[in-house]
Amino acid sequence: MSETELAFFLLPSILSLLLVFILTQRKHARFNLPPGKMGLPFLGETIGYLKPYSATSIGDFMQHHISRYGNIYKSNLFGEPTVVSADPGLNRFILQNEGRLFECCYPKSIGGILGKWSMLVLVGDMHRDMRIISLNFLSHARLRNLLREVENQTLLVLNSWTDNSTFSAQDEAKKFTFNLMAKHIMSMDPGKPETEKLKKEYVTFMKGVVSAPINLPGTAYRRALQSRSTILKFIEKKMKERIEKMKGGLEEEDDLLGWVLKHSNLSTEQILDLVLSLMFAGHETSSVAIALAIYFLQACPTALQQLKEEHREIEKAKKQSGEKGLNWDDYKNMEFTQCVINETLRLGNVVRFLHRKTIKDVKYKGYDIPRGWKVLPVIAAVHLDSSHFEKPQCFNPWRWLNINSKNSQKMNNYFMPFGGGPRLCAGSELGKLEMAIFIHHLVLNYKWELADNDEAFAYPFVDFPKGLPIKVTFTKST
Repeated sequence: MSETELAFFLLPSILSLLLVFILTQRKHARFNLPPGKMGLPFLGETIGYLKPYSATSIGDFMQHHISRYGNIYKSNLFGEPTVVSADPGLNRFILQNEGRLFECCYPKSIGGILGKWSMLVLVGDMHRDMRIISLNFLSHARLRNLLREVENQTLLVLNSWTDNSTFSAQDEAKKFTFNLMAKHIMSMDPGKPETEKLKKEYVTFMKGVVSAPINLPGTAYRRALQSRSTILKFIEKKMKERIEKMKGGLEEEDDLLGWVLKHSNLSTEQILDLVLSLMFAGHETSSVAIALAIYFLQACPTALQQLKEEHREIEKAKKQSGEKGLNWDDYKNMEFTQCVINETLRLGNVVRFLHRKTIKDVKYKGYDIPRGWKVLPVIAAVHLDSSHFEKPQCFNPWRWLNINSKNSQKMNNYFMPFGGGPRLCAGSELGKLEMAIFIHHLVLNYKWELADNDEAFAYPFVDFPKGLPIKVTFTKST
C-alpha cells in the first residue's frame, strides 16, 4: 500500500477523532472549569502526581499546583480528566453526596486484584448491603468483646521481643494486624502452619496491590493475581467446612465468616471478595498507623512521657482491683492516647486521597465539574494545611485535648482520616481500638529508638522504605 493510499485509508479515522476532540472542547468551553493544565496526552500529569514524597508533606506536585491554581484545580490523572480538591468544603460536599452527585471510581486494576465485589470498588445498593454486614459484625457490643482478643494478639507479638534486639517495627505491626484479622475473620490461630501459609500468600498479594498493574509473567501484579486465586481457594475451603459444621449442628466459631454465612444471602463469590477486602483493609491501614505512632513517639519524648503516665495509672488501678486484662472502661479512660491516635492519623495520613467521579454536572464555588469527570478529594492536603491546623508539620497530640473548644470543633470538621458520608470506614473504631491497646502495652514495657534513619513515604500508599528498624529495651513499669 502506497503512502497516499494509507493516508486515504486512515483519513476517516483521523477525522472522527478530530471531530470528537472538537466536540469535547466545545462542551468543556461551556463550563467554567477550575484552573489547571491537562499535561501530556493519555498520561496527563499522573507520573508527577504519583512521585514518592514524605508522608508528612503533600509533596512537590500538590504544593506547586495549589500555589499556582488554588485548592481546587483540574488535571488529567489516571487517564481521565480530573478535578483535584484540597478544599475541605468540597471534600465534605463530595463525600456527603455519595450516590447523588458522585460515586466511587477506583482504577480498574484495583477491582481486578481486590475483586468486583470488594467494598472498596462497589457502589450503590450492593455497597450499602456489604457495609451494613460489616457494621453489624463490628457493632459496639462486639467491639467490647473483641477487646480481649486484640490484647491477646498484642501480647503475642510484644512478648516475642527480646531485650536489646533490633527489628522492623513495620513488620511487627503487620504481624499483629494480620494475626488479629485471621483470628477475627476465620478463627485462625497465629503460628499454625495454615495461618503461616496464608500469611505468605497474603504478603505476595499485597506487593502486587501496591505495584504497577502490569499483568505480565514475572511482575508483582501477576504474582499477586496468582496469590489472590490461592487465597480465595483457601477461604472457600473454610466456607465449606463451616457450612458442614452448621448442618451438623456443631458449635460455630464466633467470627466474621460464620456471621456472614448465617446472617446474609451473599453468593460464594461475594463472600470471598468481602472476606479478602476486609482482610486487606483491616491489616494494611492499622499496621501502617501503628508504625507511624511508633515513629512519631520516639521523636517526641514529652508525648511519650505523658502516655506512660496515663497507662501507669490504668495499670495501677488494675493491680488494686485484682482484675487481669484491660476492659472497655480502661479503654475509654485512655484520653491522651486518643489524642496521640488522632494526631498520628492527621500527620501520617494513611489514606491520602479518595477516588470519585461525577454522575451529574456539578457546580461548586462558581466552578463546574462535568458529568463523568473524576474528582480526587485529597484528605492529606487538608490535614496538613496551616489555615486549618496550627503548625501542621508538628506532631502535637495536645491540640486534640480540649474537644469542646471552638478550635477543636473546627478541627474535627476538617479531620477525615476514615473518609466520610455513606462510605465512612466501617472498621474505624476497631482500628483505633487496636492502636490504643498496642500503645498501652508498648509504652509500659519497652523503650525504643531508631536503629537506622528512616521515615514514612507516600507512594501514594504509605510505607517505611527500610521497614522502620528500631532497637528496643525492656523496661518494667512502676
